[in-house]
Amino acid sequence: MMTLTRLIASILAITAGFSLDLSGQNWPQWRGPSHNGSTDIRGLPANLIKGDATWALPLPGKAGSTPVVWGDRIFLTTPDAAKNLLLLCVDRTTGGILWQQQVAVGDKEIERNNMAAPSPVTDGNMVYALFGTSDIAAFDFTGKLRWSRNLGRDFGKFSVMWIYGSSPLLVSGQLIVQVFQRDDPSNYSHALDNRPHRESYLLALDSRTGKDVWRHLRKTDSTKESQESYATPVPWEGAHGAGFVVVGGDHVSTHRLRDGSEVWRARLYEKRDDWYRIVTSPVVSGGLVYASGPKGQPVVAFKDGGEGNVTQSHRAWEFTDAPTDWSTPLLMGGKLFVLDGNKKIVSCLDPSTGARKWSGRLDTDTLWTSPSGGDGKIYVVSEKGSVVVLSAGDEFKVLSRLDLDEGPVRSSVALARGQVFVRTAKNLYCFGSGH
Repeated sequence: MMTLTRLIASILAITAGFSLDLSGQNWPQWRGPSHNGSTDIRGLPANLIKGDATWALPLPGKAGSTPVVWGDRIFLTTPDAAKNLLLLCVDRTTGGILWQQQVAVGDKEIERNNMAAPSPVTDGNMVYALFGTSDIAAFDFTGKLRWSRNLGRDFGKFSVMWIYGSSPLLVSGQLIVQVFQRDDPSNYSHALDNRPHRESYLLALDSRTGKDVWRHLRKTDSTKESQESYATPVPWEGAHGAGFVVVGGDHVSTHRLRDGSEVWRARLYEKRDDWYRIVTSPVVSGGLVYASGPKGQPVVAFKDGGEGNVTQSHRAWEFTDAPTDWSTPLLMGGKLFVLDGNKKIVSCLDPSTGARKWSGRLDTDTLWTSPSGGDGKIYVVSEKGSVVVLSAGDEFKVLSRLDLDEGPVRSSVALARGQVFVRTAKNLYCFGSGH
């Protein structure tokens, strides 16, 4: 006869296996299940029509954070009219709000960003939400608060000019929070507190309790705004074991998961500038790490396996024709897709060599979002809300375009369970029948 202990262990094992099996159908963090903007799901619609939307949910506020999806739950962060910062849980099948929780107060908007820029992350059991106020909280799927913290109380308010925008990375029971910021916060009213100096750091939190596991200072020779990064860490299983990759302070670097210590780093470009903040997150595949410099600087690939400064020794290739300033590249189907949102040019590259296979210009306004891909299709959204669906094939081909005219849009498309989720300044749309 099975004991209670063995029964509980069996149930947990089954549940864990179920969550793992579902992960390929879900969109658990802002760059999807593979941390590269792509998914393996099939049956995604190529032609999006507003009148045929499965549902549309009016939102209490605008934000650049991307929805995340697990099973029949959608999670997204948003401000409301009273400047409260909320985490919403939405029923994927109906578009109804199942619950909402206030995590922080004091939304603030600077230019194109606000305090709800970071996207939430989930593992199928818990969901974690981080805001530019430095508040972070964990909830179970019923909406019960498990823990919360204000990182600013411990380490200082985030000193980032256009408001903090990095999303946390959830890996191996740890939440990795990247805070690459300006050392002098005196010019940023939203960063002022009783600390006159800031350090850029990586912080690992125990996902069950929110307590510190380790904190690693990530130093750089960059100056002023170039010390800042809006990028999100991505997992990295390199020659030196489990770790993660970060971009900021003019460099890309890899770090050990156990303590955050640095394995190797590389400078992305030779030119030095006080105002070279980095927005794009890194992409990892096949022994290569891809990172993008800002403001016309190249997309660069580095070979894994080195230690220390590998700027010259492990530089594999660079792409200088229509690189990206703020859109993170998409890796899918053995191709690397780079979006220059200012010039509205999409380029398809060979990820092993950087050779350009094709490029094409989109007939839209500026695109601030990152491309998402699945089922042989690429989805991008312009600032005014034009959703363009492209073929991910061997030539530039536009499959459809939907003009929602609900800008400003800075949230990337989420793809899950056979459906497409588009967040505008007014609504969250669901397209496709799903499964």
